[in-house]
Amino acid sequence: MERLAAVRERAAQALAEFFKLESAGGLLLVAAAALGLVAANSPLAPGYEWLQKLPLTVKLGALGVDKPLLLWINDGLMAVFFLLVALELKREILHGQLSDRRQILLPAGCALGGMLVPMAIYAALNRDDPQAMMGVAIPAATDIAFALGILSLLGSRVPPALKLLLTAIAVLDDLGAIIIIALFYTDGLSALSLSVAGAALAGLVAINRAGVTRWSAYILLGLVMWIATLKSGVHATLAGVALGLTIPIRDRHAPERSPLGEMEHALHPWVAYAILPLFAFANAGVALGGASLATLVAPVPMGILLGLFVGKQLGVMGTAALLVGSGLARRPEGVGWGALWGMSMLCGIGFTMSLFIGSLAFGEDAYDYLLAKKVGIFAGSLLSAAAGFLLLRLVLRRSPAD
Repeated sequence: MERLAAVRERAAQALAEFFKLESAGGLLLVAAAALGLVAANSPLAPGYEWLQKLPLTVKLGALGVDKPLLLWINDGLMAVFFLLVALELKREILHGQLSDRRQILLPAGCALGGMLVPMAIYAALNRDDPQAMMGVAIPAATDIAFALGILSLLGSRVPPALKLLLTAIAVLDDLGAIIIIALFYTDGLSALSLSVAGAALAGLVAINRAGVTRWSAYILLGLVMWIATLKSGVHATLAGVALGLTIPIRDRHAPERSPLGEMEHALHPWVAYAILPLFAFANAGVALGGASLATLVAPVPMGILLGLFVGKQLGVMGTAALLVGSGLARRPEGVGWGALWGMSMLCGIGFTMSLFIGSLAFGEDAYDYLLAKKVGIFAGSLLSAAAGFLLLRLVLRRSPAD
């Protein structure tokens, strides 16, 4: 019992650290995205575009990866982000909020509803355009860093249970994004590369079972798996997910030590303060010279905007009301319906995750779609952030619970 209590205490401490880092990182994300947007619409635009397309090659013997800087960020650094997501997900499932089946139903249902309803809205507006339908998953995403950053602006008036619920929904939302990427954004599969990636994954599982806890062994096999996955046609970020799920949560020779917790703690500042802001800066910049009101009301941006701002509210809040009203789940302690509604609005902040899925859905040659999806993502995310903040400020000022 003492060991279990210690594990839960470490999980709680890790979650507190997570809130602290992600809240500050959310504000940095906004600044980085704004900087990218300014750079793309100023005399710095040629330099910004040159930086995105800067070729970088890394070779190790016969193995080599040759990609422009933008794809190194999207395929390489974002694999590290998804590694962190997998570590958080594994911790939450084994020892956190998602370890209790009675507690997981509400965030799981809200996450599912918050993905399906926005996708349905987008599909309804774009069903006659096959290329546009490639972006159906764009409004299904939630940017946890940005959402927690907005929530942090409300200070101590925010009930801890509301932060926990938002975090759990966003983590499960990320899991849904991982599944979507695996199912819909793969092409030109290479059997040889997949075999190499599979062998590397088998090696990771084997050393996990053998009780190996040294990071170097996992990172080496993880790099092999990432390169093979990159060349296989499956999106390389999935290698980060697979690596994270094989990191041992406890050292069997020193039970008080958690290799997973140590790696999670080490990666957090890099992801929150470097990787995600760099991704936002590199992907948010789009020349708005050709944009107009007609651009915003076109089916793709309007589908994304309505999916994020309206669909997320309907999906998250509607599912919560259904589950609580039917008695299948309970409303978190100290959290009123007004606060739940405000939180559901914050779930509509898609931002980096929506930009990431959008970069997979539309190639660099589809400029009209790239412009449209970024306009929709910015508009939907900003509306969700502003409305969620204002509503939460109003209802939490009166009382934590209605």
